[in-house]
Amino acid sequence: VQLQAFGGGWVQPGGYLRLSCAASGFTLAYYAIGWFRQAPGKEREFVAARSWNGDITNYADSVKGRFSISRDDKNTVYLQMNVLNAEGTAVYYCAGRYGSVSIFSRYYRFWGQGTLVTVSS
Repeated sequence: VQLQAFGGGWVQPGGYLRLSCAASGFTLAYYAIGWFRQAPGKEREFVAARSWNGDITNYADSVKGRFSISRDDKNTVYLQMNVLNAEGTAVYYCAGRYGSVSIFSRYYRFWGQGTLVTVSS
């Protein structure tokens, strides 16, 4: 069971990136997926989460209206990040848990390795 997050990089303020979270060794059916991020010197924080079938999505207030979480039919969950600002600079992690969606990292069992996003001019 493995999650792999990728797609990070450097982007200018106001720009966009799409992160991907690919699952291997299991299917995403019945697994909620969350995205979290950790900025330098700060605690890990919740960004977005999606229930296994997409009927529930949660977003941190700081990203509402700019970020979007989605899933394709190939076992991958995406985080589309638009209008990025300096606050978006962080290592982004995807995580999975069997069952209902949660905004709390402690309830997620499987974690990807993280992908770095740098927002800078």
